Amino acid sequence: MNSKFPAQLHAENTFAKLVRLLPETERQRAHIIHLASEPVTYRHDTDRELSFRQESNFFYLTGCNVPGSSVLAVDYGSGSGVQLHLFIPREDPLETMWSPPPPTLQAATDMLDAHSVKYTDDFLSTLTTIVAQCPDALIHTLPPIPQFPSLSKNFSSNFGGSTTSAYLLSALHLARLIKTPHEIELIRKANAISSRAHEVIMRVLGKDAQGLILGQEEGVVMPDQWRIEKEAEAEAIFVASCRREGEFAWGPFVPQHDTNGDLPHTNGTNGVNGVSKKTFIPQVLLLDAGCEWNNYASDITRTTPIGNGGKFTKEAREIYSLVLKMQNDSIDALKPGIHWDTIHLECHKTLVKRFLELGIFKGSEDEVLRSGVSAAFFPHGLGHSLGLDVHDVPSASKPDEKFNMTIPEESRQNPEFYRYLRLRLPLEAGMVLTVEPGVYFSPHLLAPVRSSPYIDQEVLAKYESVGGVRIEDVLLITENGSENLTTVGKDVDWIEKVCSGKA
Repeated sequence: MNSKFPAQLHAENTFAKLVRLLPETERQRAHIIHLASEPVTYRHDTDRELSFRQESNFFYLTGCNVPGSSVLAVDYGSGSGVQLHLFIPREDPLETMWSPPPPTLQAATDMLDAHSVKYTDDFLSTLTTIVAQCPDALIHTLPPIPQFPSLSKNFSSNFGGSTTSAYLLSALHLARLIKTPHEIELIRKANAISSRAHEVIMRVLGKDAQGLILGQEEGVVMPDQWRIEKEAEAEAIFVASCRREGEFAWGPFVPQHDTNGDLPHTNGTNGVNGVSKKTFIPQVLLLDAGCEWNNYASDITRTTPIGNGGKFTKEAREIYSLVLKMQNDSIDALKPGIHWDTIHLECHKTLVKRFLELGIFKGSEDEVLRSGVSAAFFPHGLGHSLGLDVHDVPSASKPDEKFNMTIPEESRQNPEFYRYLRLRLPLEAGMVLTVEPGVYFSPHLLAPVRSSPYIDQEVLAKYESVGGVRIEDVLLITENGSENLTTVGKDVDWIEKVCSGKA
């Protein structure tokens, strides 16, 4: 993608949301947004730099990844348009030996969508000039809390009296909730990279199932002989796959099987030329992981069989097929106007119906659903907004329930279903969200419902070894439905073929 990051458009969207949040008496004033970028940070009391990642709101308004920068966005009012003034640090020749220098003013001007690009030592004089042109201007900043980069002391001492932090964060979250076309392409790219990394994990498992990977021994082990025997080894392969395409990977999150992260196994001779190699007990590996591309996130979960020749056990296949149906039905329902609570509730209904068919639940569908017992097996939300952050724009996607007039009345009946739901709005075109139903047999979640009259404990015991299954894709809400941005396969037959080394 060669086009400039649309910072000007993002600033206009933010001011539009900001003005609507203001009291009527404040709307006709000029407004200035001031943000600072993430600084270079260090490990505790050392000079060891930590990995840099730009603060999301600053990047949204600038597209700038230079630490130590700042921005002024100015809306003079009366339809005169928005101006972006970006300030970047000068090159320090002593630091250039160790770290890449910041771009020159000309390079930054060519790269970034800003009205002007200056050095940081021009910040105060520029702001003083702007305020002189519109002395009634209200300056908006993020809340002065540790989660956000601190503003300079010179700014606070000179302009603190005309500054408010009451509205900007909410305005930014509301603007970021609906993605621009450029943002969608960045998210699409991140999901393509992460999809390939998930498939790499499956194909490594398939190669191992075919006996083509020797047992791990001391010394150097080349990548083509890496074997997944620990959760950390799955993480290493996933991160390596993403990094070779040039981007940062987060996660992955996989359920801990023991304190060392070992996958359950037995020891024995099960390799080439009699090499001792661990044999996996039939199980599933749940891998929730993704990378960022130019600060935009992906978030994908796949659950794959390990052991048993790369095939699901009967019970694991039944639970996986249930979760896949929950997800496919949810994706089919996606369209502007439908409330996310409604789709989440349908997942619980699907779970209850299938558990009754399997014999895990007993009673009528209505009775079991009203009891809320399904929340012990599907405890989390169906999905969340995604963008510059994995769990994106929380204040906009999940407004305070006291003020959220969109929540359907039926959601009041089982509040435990929605406790961890991170999106509680009607869907709109341009939203990007995850769809990630799951079914789990977690001892600490099941403990409170062991005595439930709606659970057949004998049948439940047959499924508890499955552990947990989750399937997660990233979806774009379109004008007429949705588009799946996740490309890695998830059908049962395809996953079994890949994980058994037969595809």
